[in-house]
Amino acid sequence: MKTYCLELTGDFACFTRPEMKVERVSYDVITPSAARACFEAVLWKPAIRWHIHKIEILKPIRWINLRRNEVASVVSTRNVETAMKNGTGILGINIEDDRQQRAGLFLRDVAYRVHAELEFLSDRDLGATVNKYYEMFERRASRGQCVNQPYLGCREFAAHFRLVADPAAEPPPIDETRDLGFMLYDLDFTHPADPAPRFFRVRLERGVVNVPAWGSEEVRG
Repeated sequence: MKTYCLELTGDFACFTRPEMKVERVSYDVITPSAARACFEAVLWKPAIRWHIHKIEILKPIRWINLRRNEVASVVSTRNVETAMKNGTGILGINIEDDRQQRAGLFLRDVAYRVHAELEFLSDRDLGATVNKYYEMFERRASRGQCVNQPYLGCREFAAHFRLVADPAAEPPPIDETRDLGFMLYDLDFTHPADPAPRFFRVRLERGVVNVPAWGSEEVRG
């Protein structure tokens, strides 16, 4: 597997802690699942998997309190199924009737260097080689192309990305070391109907978070 590095920057970010039931409170740094989604926004195919193994924090961790409007509900599955069956239906939500204000504790002025490995699943693209996907990702990332705009936890917090060709030649991460506690790693889709969250203990070492392998003992349910 080949390792790639993306620099991700943005004005705001929110990697929501699942234990917060009402208000949105972010983790201190980007989660592996959010980092993976940024790579997938540049290139995703059924025959590849992204594995995050290192996150470098490039700017001091800073916070901001924001209050914003959100829609309180989602379109019901039953209404969608009825509309698909009948060929017509009303699926819109009136935001004036369904709006609520929620406070949030978000990150601001964030910058990360994320290192990820591209795994090629040969049985899902018979006759292809891994170089096909290496070249595809390198071409798209170097040109700033993406399937959808990468975002930092919430879709309204867009991420700007840059392919880092030589991480060793880049400025060092922040000089900060501390324990950040348990963080969401990703969802386990062994049972697709009931995906289970998996967590790991995060240790920030001189601005670097080393992400354990998915199958390691450090990743827990």
